[in-house]
Amino acid sequence: MTVLASIPSPSQGTWYLGPFPLRAYALCIIAGIVAAAWITEKRWVARGGRPGEVLDIAIWAVPFGIVGGRLYHVITTPQPYFGEGGDPIRAFAIWEGGLGIWGAIALGGVGAWIACRHRGIPLPAFGDAIAPGLLVAQAIGRLGNWFNQELFGSPTTLPWALEIDPAFRQQGYESFSTFHPTFLYELLWNLAAAAVVVWADRRFRLSHGRAFALYVALYCAGRLWIELLRIDDANRILGVRLNVFTCVVVGVLAVAYLVWQRGRPREVLDRASDGDADDTSTAAEDPADEALTSADAPDSTPARDGSHDTPGATRRDAP
Repeated sequence: MTVLASIPSPSQGTWYLGPFPLRAYALCIIAGIVAAAWITEKRWVARGGRPGEVLDIAIWAVPFGIVGGRLYHVITTPQPYFGEGGDPIRAFAIWEGGLGIWGAIALGGVGAWIACRHRGIPLPAFGDAIAPGLLVAQAIGRLGNWFNQELFGSPTTLPWALEIDPAFRQQGYESFSTFHPTFLYELLWNLAAAAVVVWADRRFRLSHGRAFALYVALYCAGRLWIELLRIDDANRILGVRLNVFTCVVVGVLAVAYLVWQRGRPREVLDRASDGDADDTSTAAEDPADEALTSADAPDSTPARDGSHDTPGATRRDAP
């Protein structure tokens, strides 16, 4: 196959520091977690949360998310581990790739719920703060697939086709050398979706889990068409990849939640500066919200404890 241009795959995905392996996949996951925590911290504090609370929640959410992601992958693709000739021990080899985002979000959400409940934080409010950070983390994590030369799409001769070494090509595609770089498609989609979530949050003052629902809906929309391009082994229902059905079901539920929660006002985290960490409440309504819909509204509406839920006061602009 002759192509005018192509994207080369990395020559290796593991480096050794003495006897210790340094794996690109793991580094990408860690970098994504750090980026998500930084973005979420800025958004959380801007929404009235306390500095440091994001890290406290991440201590619970991240391990739960990693376990959930691996469980989803193993359950939905059990053949390499429990099928004929499979190796059950490899189910624990996370560094080889294989973290299902659906399981990571589901079980990671359980970990976040435990931490939020302990600190008296509404989980939907935290979900709204973390939404764009998760998309950025997923974008960075996809670079791990590039290093592992995995989860690529069907053969193509497009100028941005991805070169795959013979050892990593799927059975039946050995004669092709370049494929759709689905890792890049999802990376770019996730970054664009993160920008949309930030814009929509500032424009419509999303709350009560709506920013998180928008993240889920946008991600599912992109993952749907990307999933249809992929040729890696996957379990199918009626000839269709399992993850396609997951995208449709989860995406529809996210849109339904957005419609159900439409029109709700922004929550105000009323956190006492010297109170207990569990002393958290949300306001059903802020009188300033209605006034600020007009261009000439005065920025003088009083709020509880002398604060305002405006971009210039309690809620500072954040990513």
